[in-house]
Amino acid sequence: MGESTDPGDPERHAPATRDVAARNGGAPAVRLEGVTKRFPGVVANDDVDFSVDRGTIHALIGENGAGKTTLMNVLYGLYEPTEGTIRIGGEPMSFEDPGDAMDAGIGMIHQHFMLVDTMTVAENVVLGNEPTRFGGLLTDERTAVEETRRLAERYGFDIDPTERIEEISVGEQQRVEILKTLYRGAEILILDEPTAVLTPQEVDALYEILTELIDQGKTIIFITHKLGEALHAADEISVLRDGKLVGTVPAAEATREDLARMMVGKDVLLEIEKPAADRGSTVLQVSDMVVDDDRGIPAVEGVSFDVHAGEIFGIAGVDGNGQSELIEAITGLRSPESGTVAFEGADMTDLPRRKRIEAGMAYVAEDRQKRSLVMAYDLRRNGVLGCQRLPTFGEGLWIDWDRIDGYVDTVIEEYDVRPPDPGATAHSLSGGNQQKFIVGREFERDPSLVIAAQPTRGVDIGSIEFIHERLLELRSDGKATLLVSSKLDEVTQLSDRLGVIHDGQLVAVVRPEDVTDEDLGLLMAGERPTGLDVESARVRTEP
Repeated sequence: MGESTDPGDPERHAPATRDVAARNGGAPAVRLEGVTKRFPGVVANDDVDFSVDRGTIHALIGENGAGKTTLMNVLYGLYEPTEGTIRIGGEPMSFEDPGDAMDAGIGMIHQHFMLVDTMTVAENVVLGNEPTRFGGLLTDERTAVEETRRLAERYGFDIDPTERIEEISVGEQQRVEILKTLYRGAEILILDEPTAVLTPQEVDALYEILTELIDQGKTIIFITHKLGEALHAADEISVLRDGKLVGTVPAAEATREDLARMMVGKDVLLEIEKPAADRGSTVLQVSDMVVDDDRGIPAVEGVSFDVHAGEIFGIAGVDGNGQSELIEAITGLRSPESGTVAFEGADMTDLPRRKRIEAGMAYVAEDRQKRSLVMAYDLRRNGVLGCQRLPTFGEGLWIDWDRIDGYVDTVIEEYDVRPPDPGATAHSLSGGNQQKFIVGREFERDPSLVIAAQPTRGVDIGSIEFIHERLLELRSDGKATLLVSSKLDEVTQLSDRLGVIHDGQLVAVVRPEDVTDEDLGLLMAGERPTGLDVESARVRTEP
């Protein structure tokens, strides 16, 4: 891409300039001593010692299944530790539920926001702790608005307490979640994957908010899988692997390579090396697509683009801007209101999903449990979902289970699915292993088109590298790939051309190397970047 805007760039590293030592007097804000959390057959956290200094930002990173969220759920009172001690400000604490944790000054902002869309900002902030009048008979709405406004002004949040949640941006919704926590008196804030659904501009705004919170004496712990984010935002970084604490390092002294090695126990290739594309004929052509959501409201409006053989065409955008409905219409899971889908020259618009699979269209769905797996089935049966009637695996009503066994064994071995047992149910696998199995199942079918929606969601850094390599191998083999990802670095590094979607419309088609993250962030927010000729790139079949 253009000028580097990588938050992991040392020149943009903020924590190194913070005088952390000046505010670290006394006991740590949080101290976990020998914390172990066991579930039936699983040790999620194994004798973890974890400490966070007061007035600092502490990142907690690790592979999928490393125990990060479990550890924070223990701190927040969602789980009781099997063994170990929790100390807050040096005092031992025992939490039976999140209410106890909140009483101790701990708040948690979850990755999926817990807001009521039809209520106002102020109503959400005070929900459950409403100011009242007439002896508690009525909620004092004016006081709720005033208290929310004062709280927002105190922490520098630009937000209107009277707006409804459904009318504000995702970034503003996240600020409401933070305000809810502050309203309840939190001194220690836990954020779970806080930038997962934000544009680059909203991420920068979040960093400013975190800095303001620290300046006012708060302590912040955030869970992330983004190494650049941890390096940029945190003062210290702790790494978990297989439930154990591998180590804690100052962010100013760490590198991406160091952290990746700590996470997976080996060197990991972090930069994607993409050879020049040898683009061929048009494989997928989407024309004037209009798709409604489940409520009958248009989610996709007039989208057109095409994908060629030997090309990865990416779609970038904040989650919830029509990506899901668009992909479901292309793959046959949702009927469009109008428009057409052509696959290798044949009109597929009204054909069922099965016909698209038979034609060579593979699909890695963003919701793996809803769209890609039958959770009670074993991997053997999940391995041929949707294609059990193909000549590869049988004929008519007869299914060749020996051939299926060989195919599933190949997927398990090549994609390192654990446990390596074709008889294991999908439900028994971790989310990351479920994803690896789905990716392997779809890629190994030798499709001419792969539609990959969030293909690395929930998988560890080593598996991400492997999936990226497989996508580039498909590209080199002349396959067409439609890639949808909320990870901006993933979609920009892998894509040859990149469509940006906002509010159900494809607002631009650009080459990733010609734009910056800031340009893309503005496009994702529905704004025109200064100096970028968006009109010449708008929804053209040829770049």
